[in-house]
Amino acid sequence: MTEVLSQDEIDQLLTAISTGEVEGEEALKKAETRKIKIYDFKRPDKFSKDQIRTLQMMHETFARLTTTSLSAQLRTIVHVHVASVDQLTYEEFLRSIPNPTTLAVINMDPLKGSSILEIDPSVTFTIIDRLFGGPGEAAKINRELTDIELSVIEGIIVRILGNLREAWSNVIDLRPRLGNIETNPQFAQIVPPSDMVVLITLETKVGDVEGMTNFCIPYLTIEPIISKLSAQYWYSSIRKGGTSENLSILKKRLDTVNISLIAELGGLEISVKDVMGLQRGDIIKLARTKVDDEMELKIENMKKFYARPGVVGTHMAVQITRKLETQMDEDEMFKEIEGGK
Repeated sequence: MTEVLSQDEIDQLLTAISTGEVEGEEALKKAETRKIKIYDFKRPDKFSKDQIRTLQMMHETFARLTTTSLSAQLRTIVHVHVASVDQLTYEEFLRSIPNPTTLAVINMDPLKGSSILEIDPSVTFTIIDRLFGGPGEAAKINRELTDIELSVIEGIIVRILGNLREAWSNVIDLRPRLGNIETNPQFAQIVPPSDMVVLITLETKVGDVEGMTNFCIPYLTIEPIISKLSAQYWYSSIRKGGTSENLSILKKRLDTVNISLIAELGGLEISVKDVMGLQRGDIIKLARTKVDDEMELKIENMKKFYARPGVVGTHMAVQITRKLETQMDEDEMFKEIEGGK
Protein backbone atom coordinates (compact mmCIF):
# COMPACT_ATOMS: atom_id res chain seq x y z
CA MET A 1 0.00 0.00 0.00
CA THR A 2 1.40 3.44 -0.98
CA GLU A 3 1.21 6.48 1.29
CA VAL A 4 0.59 10.01 0.09
CA LEU A 5 3.15 12.42 1.57
CA SER A 6 2.21 15.89 2.64
CA GLN A 7 3.71 18.93 0.90
CA ASP A 8 5.93 19.68 3.92
CA GLU A 9 7.33 16.14 3.89
CA ILE A 10 8.05 16.39 0.14
CA ASP A 11 9.85 19.71 0.62
CA GLN A 12 11.96 18.26 3.46
CA LEU A 13 12.98 15.27 1.34
CA LEU A 14 13.91 17.45 -1.66
CA THR A 15 15.94 19.77 0.58
CA ALA A 16 17.79 16.82 2.17
CA ILE A 17 18.58 15.28 -1.23
CA SER A 18 19.78 18.57 -2.74
CA THR A 19 22.11 19.25 0.19
CA GLY A 20 23.47 15.69 0.12
CA GLU A 21 22.31 14.84 3.64
CA VAL A 22 20.18 11.98 2.39
CA GLU A 23 20.53 9.89 -0.76
CA GLY A 24 17.50 9.51 -3.03
CA GLU A 25 17.15 5.75 -2.51
CA GLU A 26 17.59 6.12 1.25
CA ALA A 27 14.83 8.73 1.34
CA LEU A 28 12.46 6.43 -0.52
CA LYS A 29 13.26 3.56 1.86
CA LYS A 30 12.50 5.77 4.88
CA ALA A 31 9.19 6.76 3.34
CA GLU A 32 8.33 3.13 2.62
CA THR A 33 9.22 1.88 6.14
CA ARG A 34 6.78 4.23 7.86
CA LYS A 35 4.15 2.37 9.86
CA ILE A 36 0.70 2.44 8.29
CA LYS A 37 -2.46 1.72 10.22
CA ILE A 38 -5.49 0.65 8.21
CA TYR A 39 -8.71 2.36 9.29
CA ASP A 40 -12.10 1.15 8.13
CA PHE A 41 -14.65 3.97 8.13
CA LYS A 42 -17.48 1.41 7.90
CA ARG A 43 -16.69 0.19 11.42
CA PRO A 44 -15.18 3.05 13.44
CA ASP A 45 -13.61 2.30 16.83
CA LYS A 46 -15.99 3.16 19.66
CA PHE A 47 -13.77 2.27 22.64
CA SER A 48 -10.43 3.83 23.51
CA LYS A 49 -7.44 1.76 24.62
CA ASP A 50 -7.95 2.94 28.21
CA GLN A 51 -11.58 1.80 28.17
CA ILE A 52 -10.59 -1.58 26.72
CA ARG A 53 -8.00 -2.03 29.49
CA THR A 54 -10.57 -1.13 32.15
CA LEU A 55 -13.05 -3.65 30.74
CA GLN A 56 -10.29 -6.26 30.81
CA MET A 57 -9.49 -5.54 34.48
CA MET A 58 -13.17 -5.68 35.43
CA HIS A 59 -13.67 -9.04 33.74
CA GLU A 60 -10.46 -10.47 35.18
CA THR A 61 -12.19 -10.02 38.53
CA PHE A 62 -15.29 -11.67 37.03
CA ALA A 63 -13.12 -14.58 35.80
CA ARG A 64 -11.60 -15.12 39.27
CA LEU A 65 -15.02 -15.13 40.94
CA THR A 66 -16.41 -17.51 38.33
CA THR A 67 -13.43 -19.84 38.75
CA THR A 68 -14.11 -20.09 42.49
CA SER A 69 -17.89 -20.50 42.26
CA LEU A 70 -17.86 -23.10 39.46
CA SER A 71 -15.06 -25.10 41.11
CA ALA A 72 -17.16 -25.33 44.29
CA GLN A 73 -20.38 -26.23 42.48
CA LEU A 74 -18.92 -28.75 40.01
CA ARG A 75 -16.44 -30.20 42.53
CA THR A 76 -13.67 -30.21 39.97
CA ILE A 77 -10.86 -27.92 38.89
CA VAL A 78 -12.24 -25.01 36.85
CA HIS A 79 -10.06 -22.26 35.42
CA VAL A 80 -11.39 -19.12 33.73
CA HIS A 81 -9.27 -16.21 32.53
CA VAL A 82 -9.59 -13.33 30.07
CA ALA A 83 -8.03 -14.20 26.72
CA SER A 84 -8.82 -10.97 24.84
CA VAL A 85 -11.04 -7.90 24.71
CA ASP A 86 -11.92 -6.75 21.18
CA GLN A 87 -14.32 -4.42 19.44
CA LEU A 88 -16.08 -5.62 16.30
CA THR A 89 -19.47 -5.56 14.62
CA TYR A 90 -22.31 -7.72 15.92
CA GLU A 91 -22.43 -9.56 12.59
CA GLU A 92 -18.77 -10.55 12.93
CA PHE A 93 -19.45 -11.87 16.40
CA LEU A 94 -22.36 -14.03 15.22
CA ARG A 95 -20.25 -15.44 12.38
CA SER A 96 -17.46 -16.40 14.80
CA ILE A 97 -19.55 -18.69 17.05
CA PRO A 98 -20.73 -22.25 16.28
CA ASN A 99 -24.28 -23.35 15.55
CA PRO A 100 -25.80 -24.78 17.70
CA THR A 101 -24.35 -23.23 20.84
CA THR A 102 -25.53 -21.86 24.20
CA LEU A 103 -26.54 -18.21 23.86
CA ALA A 104 -27.89 -16.53 27.00
CA VAL A 105 -29.61 -13.18 26.43
CA ILE A 106 -28.84 -11.01 29.48
CA ASN A 107 -30.88 -7.99 30.53
CA MET A 108 -28.37 -5.34 31.70
CA ASP A 109 -30.66 -3.37 34.02
CA PRO A 110 -30.34 -0.41 34.75
CA LEU A 111 -28.54 -0.08 31.40
CA LYS A 112 -30.69 -0.20 28.30
CA GLY A 113 -30.64 -3.18 25.99
CA SER A 114 -29.22 -6.67 26.39
CA SER A 115 -25.93 -8.50 26.13
CA ILE A 116 -25.01 -12.04 25.08
CA LEU A 117 -23.20 -14.70 27.12
CA GLU A 118 -22.11 -17.51 24.78
CA ILE A 119 -20.73 -20.76 26.20
CA ASP A 120 -18.94 -23.23 23.97
CA PRO A 121 -20.94 -26.48 23.53
CA SER A 122 -18.04 -28.60 24.80
CA VAL A 123 -17.98 -26.61 28.06
CA THR A 124 -21.78 -26.67 28.33
CA PHE A 125 -22.09 -30.45 28.03
CA THR A 126 -19.13 -31.03 30.35
CA ILE A 127 -20.82 -28.91 33.05
CA ILE A 128 -24.11 -30.77 32.55
CA ASP A 129 -22.33 -34.13 32.73
CA ARG A 130 -20.66 -33.15 36.02
CA LEU A 131 -23.96 -31.98 37.55
CA PHE A 132 -25.64 -35.24 36.50
CA GLY A 133 -22.97 -37.25 38.32
CA GLY A 134 -20.71 -38.03 35.37
CA PRO A 135 -16.93 -37.64 35.18
CA GLY A 136 -17.16 -34.55 32.97
CA GLU A 137 -15.13 -36.01 30.13
CA ALA A 138 -14.91 -34.37 26.71
CA ALA A 139 -17.76 -35.44 24.46
CA LYS A 140 -18.22 -34.49 20.83
CA ILE A 141 -21.91 -33.61 20.99
CA ASN A 142 -23.44 -31.33 18.39
CA ARG A 143 -27.12 -30.90 19.20
CA GLU A 144 -29.56 -28.56 20.91
CA LEU A 145 -30.16 -28.78 24.66
CA THR A 146 -33.12 -30.69 26.02
CA ASP A 147 -35.60 -29.03 28.39
CA ILE A 148 -33.95 -30.64 31.44
CA GLU A 149 -30.48 -29.60 30.26
CA LEU A 150 -31.73 -26.05 29.67
CA SER A 151 -33.07 -25.89 33.22
CA VAL A 152 -29.73 -27.07 34.61
CA ILE A 153 -27.64 -24.64 32.57
CA GLU A 154 -29.95 -21.76 33.58
CA GLY A 155 -28.94 -22.32 37.20
CA ILE A 156 -25.26 -22.10 36.22
CA ILE A 157 -25.77 -18.89 34.24
CA VAL A 158 -27.71 -17.26 37.11
CA ARG A 159 -24.79 -18.02 39.43
CA ILE A 160 -22.36 -16.54 36.89
CA LEU A 161 -24.44 -13.36 36.66
CA GLY A 162 -24.03 -12.85 40.40
CA ASN A 163 -20.26 -12.76 39.82
CA LEU A 164 -20.77 -10.29 36.96
CA ARG A 165 -22.68 -7.92 39.25
CA GLU A 166 -19.88 -7.98 41.80
CA ALA A 167 -17.20 -7.39 39.14
CA TRP A 168 -19.05 -4.30 37.86
CA SER A 169 -19.84 -2.90 41.33
CA ASN A 170 -17.06 -0.27 41.21
CA VAL A 171 -18.59 1.23 38.05
CA ILE A 172 -22.36 0.73 38.35
CA ASP A 173 -24.89 -1.20 40.41
CA LEU A 174 -25.55 -3.66 37.61
CA ARG A 175 -28.50 -6.03 38.05
CA PRO A 176 -28.11 -8.55 35.22
CA ARG A 177 -31.05 -10.91 34.65
CA LEU A 178 -31.29 -13.94 32.42
CA GLY A 179 -33.85 -13.36 29.68
CA ASN A 180 -33.85 -16.50 27.57
CA ILE A 181 -31.46 -19.07 26.15
CA GLU A 182 -31.09 -19.58 22.39
CA THR A 183 -29.13 -22.24 20.54
CA ASN A 184 -29.20 -20.68 17.05
CA PRO A 185 -27.20 -17.42 16.73
CA GLN A 186 -29.64 -16.14 14.09
CA PHE A 187 -32.38 -15.97 16.73
CA ALA A 188 -30.34 -13.72 19.04
CA GLN A 189 -30.60 -10.39 17.21
CA ILE A 190 -30.22 -7.90 20.07
CA VAL A 191 -28.79 -5.08 17.88
CA PRO A 192 -28.48 -4.44 14.12
CA PRO A 193 -25.66 -6.44 12.44
CA SER A 194 -23.55 -3.35 11.70
CA ASP A 195 -23.57 -2.04 15.30
CA MET A 196 -20.31 -2.12 17.22
CA VAL A 197 -19.91 -4.40 20.25
CA VAL A 198 -17.16 -5.18 22.72
CA LEU A 199 -16.32 -8.88 22.98
CA ILE A 200 -14.71 -10.28 26.12
CA THR A 201 -13.34 -13.74 25.35
CA LEU A 202 -12.75 -16.00 28.36
CA GLU A 203 -10.73 -19.18 28.09
CA THR A 204 -12.63 -21.74 30.17
CA LYS A 205 -11.28 -25.08 31.35
CA VAL A 206 -13.45 -27.58 33.23
CA GLY A 207 -11.35 -30.56 34.27
CA ASP A 208 -9.53 -31.55 31.07
CA VAL A 209 -12.05 -29.93 28.72
CA GLU A 210 -11.24 -26.52 27.27
CA GLY A 211 -13.46 -24.07 25.43
CA MET A 212 -14.32 -20.42 25.02
CA THR A 213 -16.92 -18.33 26.82
CA ASN A 214 -17.78 -15.04 25.08
CA PHE A 215 -19.44 -12.04 26.66
CA CYS A 216 -20.75 -9.62 24.01
CA ILE A 217 -21.88 -6.12 25.07
CA PRO A 218 -23.28 -3.68 22.47
CA TYR A 219 -21.88 -0.16 22.46
CA LEU A 220 -25.41 1.28 22.74
CA THR A 221 -25.86 -0.59 26.04
CA ILE A 222 -22.60 0.54 27.59
CA GLU A 223 -22.62 4.08 26.18
CA PRO A 224 -24.27 5.78 29.25
CA ILE A 225 -21.34 4.74 31.50
CA ILE A 226 -18.56 5.02 28.91
CA SER A 227 -17.00 7.93 30.85
CA LYS A 228 -16.62 5.68 33.91
CA LEU A 229 -14.65 3.07 31.97
CA SER A 230 -11.27 4.54 32.77
CA ALA A 231 -8.53 3.09 34.92
CA GLN A 232 -8.42 6.27 37.00
CA TYR A 233 -12.13 6.09 37.88
CA TRP A 234 -11.95 2.36 38.53
CA TYR A 235 -8.96 2.58 40.88
CA SER A 236 -10.36 5.63 42.70
CA SER A 237 -13.59 3.70 43.37
CA ILE A 238 -11.57 0.82 44.83
CA ARG A 239 -9.53 3.15 47.07
CA LYS A 240 -12.71 4.75 48.41
CA GLY A 241 -14.00 1.32 49.31
CA GLY A 242 -16.83 1.57 46.81
CA THR A 243 -19.13 4.29 45.53
CA SER A 244 -22.04 5.84 47.37
CA GLU A 245 -24.28 3.51 45.37
CA ASN A 246 -22.52 0.52 46.90
CA LEU A 247 -22.92 1.94 50.40
CA SER A 248 -26.64 2.38 49.89
CA ILE A 249 -26.88 -1.22 48.70
CA LEU A 250 -25.08 -2.44 51.83
CA LYS A 251 -27.38 -0.39 54.04
CA LYS A 252 -30.46 -1.84 52.35
CA ARG A 253 -29.14 -5.36 52.82
CA LEU A 254 -28.35 -4.71 56.50
CA ASP A 255 -31.90 -3.44 57.03
CA THR A 256 -33.22 -6.94 56.30
CA VAL A 257 -30.79 -8.80 58.61
CA ASN A 258 -32.49 -10.49 61.58
CA ILE A 259 -30.76 -10.37 64.98
CA SER A 260 -31.76 -11.70 68.40
CA LEU A 261 -32.61 -9.24 71.19
CA ILE A 262 -32.72 -10.64 74.75
CA ALA A 263 -33.77 -8.81 77.93
CA GLU A 264 -32.80 -10.71 81.08
CA LEU A 265 -35.02 -10.06 84.08
CA GLY A 266 -32.77 -12.01 86.41
CA GLY A 267 -31.58 -15.50 87.24
CA LEU A 268 -32.16 -18.25 89.79
CA GLU A 269 -30.71 -21.69 90.43
CA ILE A 270 -33.47 -24.24 90.96
CA SER A 271 -33.61 -28.02 91.14
CA VAL A 272 -35.30 -30.17 88.53
CA LYS A 273 -37.71 -31.42 91.23
CA ASP A 274 -38.87 -27.86 91.93
CA VAL A 275 -39.27 -27.16 88.18
CA MET A 276 -41.44 -30.25 87.79
CA GLY A 277 -43.58 -29.07 90.72
CA LEU A 278 -44.29 -25.60 89.30
CA GLN A 279 -47.95 -24.75 88.75
CA ARG A 280 -49.84 -21.87 87.27
CA GLY A 281 -49.87 -18.91 89.66
CA ASP A 282 -46.59 -19.79 91.42
CA ILE A 283 -44.25 -16.86 92.07
CA ILE A 284 -40.51 -17.23 91.44
CA LYS A 285 -38.26 -14.76 93.24
CA LEU A 286 -35.23 -13.96 91.04
CA ALA A 287 -31.90 -13.61 92.76
CA ARG A 288 -30.09 -10.25 92.88
CA THR A 289 -32.97 -8.44 91.13
CA LYS A 290 -35.45 -5.91 92.47
CA VAL A 291 -38.65 -4.73 90.80
CA ASP A 292 -37.26 -1.25 90.07
CA ASP A 293 -33.77 -2.45 89.01
CA GLU A 294 -32.53 -1.98 85.45
CA MET A 295 -31.96 -5.12 83.46
CA GLU A 296 -29.36 -5.92 80.82
CA LEU A 297 -30.35 -5.95 77.15
CA LYS A 298 -28.30 -8.29 74.97
CA ILE A 299 -27.87 -8.06 71.18
CA GLU A 300 -26.66 -11.35 69.70
CA ASN A 301 -25.62 -12.46 73.22
CA MET A 302 -23.54 -9.30 73.77
CA LYS A 303 -24.49 -6.91 76.60
CA LYS A 304 -25.17 -3.49 75.06
CA PHE A 305 -27.87 -1.54 76.98
CA TYR A 306 -29.74 -1.17 80.25
CA ALA A 307 -33.54 -1.24 80.07
CA ARG A 308 -36.67 -1.26 82.21
CA PRO A 309 -39.61 -3.64 81.71
CA GLY A 310 -43.10 -2.42 80.86
CA VAL A 311 -46.05 -2.91 78.55
CA VAL A 312 -47.18 -1.32 75.28
CA GLY A 313 -50.86 -2.01 74.82
CA THR A 314 -51.27 -5.73 75.43
CA HIS A 315 -47.63 -6.52 74.68
CA MET A 316 -44.70 -6.80 77.07
CA ALA A 317 -41.87 -4.40 76.23
CA VAL A 318 -38.64 -2.86 77.49
CA GLN A 319 -37.51 0.76 77.45
CA ILE A 320 -33.79 1.42 76.87
CA THR A 321 -32.49 3.73 79.59
CA ARG A 322 -28.76 3.97 78.88
CA LYS A 323 -25.85 2.38 77.11
CA LEU A 324 -23.73 -0.18 78.90
CA GLU A 325 -20.51 1.76 79.56
CA THR A 326 -18.44 -1.18 80.75
CA GLN A 327 -18.31 -2.67 77.27
CA MET A 328 -14.82 -2.16 75.82
CA ASP A 329 -14.57 -0.95 72.27
CA GLU A 330 -12.22 -2.61 69.79
CA ASP A 331 -9.45 0.00 70.13
CA GLU A 332 -9.31 -0.41 73.92
CA MET A 333 -9.33 -4.17 73.54
CA PHE A 334 -6.34 -4.12 71.17
CA LYS A 335 -4.47 -1.70 73.46
CA GLU A 336 -4.98 -4.02 76.43
CA ILE A 337 -3.75 -7.01 74.42
CA GLU A 338 -0.66 -5.13 73.23
CA GLY A 339 0.05 -3.88 76.79
CA GLY A 340 -0.01 -7.43 78.14
CA LYS A 341 2.62 -8.67 75.68
